[in-house]
Amino acid sequence: MRKTDKKIDNKLRGVLTDVCDIALETIPGYQWITHTVKYDAFPASLQVSCGFTSDDAIEQLQREQQDTVLKKLIFNKLAAVDINLKDMNKQVKLVVAK
Repeated sequence: MRKTDKKIDNKLRGVLTDVCDIALETIPGYQWITHTVKYDAFPASLQVSCGFTSDDAIEQLQREQQDTVLKKLIFNKLAAVDINLKDMNKQVKLVVAK
């Protein structure tokens, strides 16, 4: 990993930790957040996954349109450190935690 990649990764981890702390307190069924990235194609390659307790928790989140709130939180926190997602709906996934 190059020095610049490490700096980006540190920014990502810091921002996603903040998002996780907020989501744990405010979003029912939320459990964790993680990311994957290919630094040679950053930021387009960035994938953020949010883990939930069940499909029902994700469905409820979507019914109440809280998925949009969570995605905007991620988008805004990343933008605050100059990391801009190309397509929030493709780069942020809601998954059932295993």
